[in-house]
Amino acid sequence: MRKFLVVLDDTRECLNAMRFAAMRASHTGGGVTILSIIPPDEFNHWIGVGDIMREEARERIIAHFEVFAKWMRDKQHVEPELVIREGEPVPEILAHVREDPEVGVLVLGAGSGKGGPGPLVTQLTRSSGSLPIPFTIVPGDLSKERLEAIT
Repeated sequence: MRKFLVVLDDTRECLNAMRFAAMRASHTGGGVTILSIIPPDEFNHWIGVGDIMREEARERIIAHFEVFAKWMRDKQHVEPELVIREGEPVPEILAHVREDPEVGVLVLGAGSGKGGPGPLVTQLTRSSGSLPIPFTIVPGDLSKERLEAIT
């Protein structure tokens, strides 16, 4: 089975990337892996405080994931898988792609504001020639109707 890997973060454009991945998986018989990365700089505190913060970050991620997972199950009949990693985003994404041979496509949402497409899209585009899989960039301001027509 081919899986679509989509990154869950706090950006607005993440929503369209989730929708695209779920719709494509539904139409092609694939799966969805939702990857969320906890940056290491969030835990540069005393050990006890860092552990509490790490657990709180995981709880937020799981709650956020459940919103998307419910929609994917109810509307697209796709059962997503959640993976949480800690580290720098780009190396963690690449590590996950290398570790999971079922991942066939990386799906990222692109920002539409003045700040450009976003740091992940920018960094991964620079190294796209050496990525082991293709990746799809989904515009953050694409309408739901247009997204449905494309997928």
